[in-house]
Amino acid sequence: MIRSAFEARFGPGQIVRHLRFDYRGVIVDVDPVFSGTDEWYDQVARSRPPKDEPWYHVLVDVADHATYVAERNLEADPEPAPIRHPLLAHFFDLFEDGAYRKDRSLN
Repeated sequence: MIRSAFEARFGPGQIVRHLRFDYRGVIVDVDPVFSGTDEWYDQVARSRPPKDEPWYHVLVDVADHATYVAERNLEADPEPAPIRHPLLAHFFDLFEDGAYRKDRSLN
């Protein structure tokens, strides 16, 4: 299956697992392509994931930080359960059917 560079496999509110570092998290935003700096990529993205595919902002479960992850390093959590993160309520209102969602307008 060929996908365009702008077609993301995951969306905001979806619970995912990092394939290399085995942590769980929730997607809060999606960039259609890498939007960080070359310096960050050179220092942090050691596996050299593609820059022309989607990258995700992820709140990490049982932590207080977020990560920026290439799509190829994520999988949908097969047994999605709520996560614990101090910023969760800033992005979402409800956990329902294995995913988070916003039940209010941003305005």
